[in-house]
This record gives sequence, structure tokens and C-alpha cells, in this order.
Amino acid sequence: MSRILIIEDEVAIADLEKDYLELSGFEVVMEHAGDTGLARALSEEFDLIVLDLMLPGIDGFEVCRQIREKKDIPVIMVSAKKDDIDKIHGLGLGADDYMTKPFSPSELVARVKAHMSRYNRLVNTNQKVNDVIEIRGIRIDKTARRVYIDGEEKNFTTKEFDLLTFLAENPNHVFTKEELFREIWDMDSVGDIATVTVHIKKIREKIEAGSSKPQYIETIWGVGYRFKL
Repeated sequence: MSRILIIEDEVAIADLEKDYLELSGFEVVMEHAGDTGLARALSEEFDLIVLDLMLPGIDGFEVCRQIREKKDIPVIMVSAKKDDIDKIHGLGLGADDYMTKPFSPSELVARVKAHMSRYNRLVNTNQKVNDVIEIRGIRIDKTARRVYIDGEEKNFTTKEFDLLTFLAENPNHVFTKEELFREIWDMDSVGDIATVTVHIKKIREKIEAGSSKPQYIETIWGVGYRFKL
């Protein structure tokens, strides 16, 4: 049974999320403060974390940052704060998704299932020979999920790796942000276009010599992005 950790200081909301997730077959553990949630996230094995932004002790941004330094499991950040800057900050720290309160518990369950399904497919891949993509100094080892730029390994979050790999596998094809969101996040964008934008920015910081003149991922203004051969 998959284990989910909910770090949420509003007990009523955490209880509701727990009930819906347990009805869907998940084992759910709850913590109501940032410091205790972080300690538990790092000391125990979980398959996904639902992380509130505004927490006592340590806020969700710092919790996410420290989790991402140690673990690669999906993290869904939730918050009543609707500003794009908070979403961009959370995604930039390595969160896989950002949900704005209030949201329906059924939507949370749907997103949890989508993230876990994709993550499980990736980690359970068992190939005898590593599947590698090599393009102009970039080496993407799909089997080991490692990326090298001119021989130097760079660290990528789960979604950053998935997005880079998808674009590299489909060079010279222009994808809209909506298409990329559906492909990588397994759901409709529903206003979450900033998610794609932030991840493209983080990828460019790792693979491009200069972000002002990208050599790999090109912005097609008014349309989306393409990976140049």
C-alpha cells in the first residue's frame, strides 16, 4: 500500500484529505507543523507528500527545499496564497505541483494518483541496457535518470528530467505549454501554465551556457517551446 504524508496545520483540512485518500486505498500519515513534518519526511519512507505552504515552525518552502535535497518523491504543495510568485517559488524549489485552496478533495486524489502513477512507471523501469539520448553535449541517461552537460552531471528534479527528456525525444517539434503540461503532468493545465514556464526556466539554468540566447530549448513566442537539434 502506498504511503502518503500530509503536512498541514489546519487539522480539519488534513482530516478531510486523509479520509478521501484512505478511501482511495492509500495509507496516510499526518503532521501539523513544519519541523515535525520535515523530520518525518526525511526519516521514513513515503511515496508522496502533500505539503501546506503556511506552517508553524518551518514554512513549506523550506520544508520542500530540504526534502528535495534528500529525496526525489513527488511533492504536491498546497496553499491559500494565490499569487503566481508563490507558485513559481514553490515549483522552483522542486515541488511537482501547486494547488490553491480551496480545492475539492476529489481533485487532490486525482492529482495524487496522476503523480504517483507516472513516478511508479519511471522508477519501475527495468532495462538491461541503458537508454541514452545524446545531443550536442547533452547526455540523458533515461534508465539511470541522470543528465550530463559536457561530461558534468547536473541534478534534475523528477519533472525537470521528464520535461527535458520529452523535448529531446521530439526535437524540432513545437509544443504548446498546454500540451507539455498534459504530457508531463498527466492532466489538463487548468490555469497551471506557470508550472511549465518555471520548469523550462530551471532546465535552461542547468543546460544552457547563457539563458538569454538558449542553444537547446527555444521559445516560440505565442506558441510554446521546441528542442533544437
